[in-house]
Amino acid sequence: MKIEESEHIQLKHSKISFYFGDYYFFEKFIVGEIKEGIHFNLIKVIQVNDKIYNHYGQDFKITYIANRINSYSTDPQTWSKLQERGENFLIAAALVIYNDIGFKVAAVEKQISKTYIKRCNHLDEAINWALQVNS
Repeated sequence: MKIEESEHIQLKHSKISFYFGDYYFFEKFIVGEIKEGIHFNLIKVIQVNDKIYNHYGQDFKITYIANRINSYSTDPQTWSKLQERGENFLIAAALVIYNDIGFKVAAVEKQISKTYIKRCNHLDEAINWALQVNS
């Protein structure tokens, strides 16, 4: 389910669109929805992070939700590379996964990342968890 089809879209938020996906900045969490067939790498993450810093400022902590409604590739070490760059604004991340292959890929990401990652089967589950984590 896309965030725009969810009841949570009623919460106050800002939407930022890139050629590779859409991001929704809520008070306590961010939802990212990457487009089909994209290779989501560190360069794209840095572009998103620039917008995140513009929106939230420099001193904040937030939970990120990757709503994986489309099939795309990613560099599993991106999480670690961000931390090496000193970008430590993530409290935790939730990966919303809609198929078995995605669940296995998320297991690898979870092992590599120093940030806590929760795998979820539904967007509502991820949002409710993010609200608890960031309260």
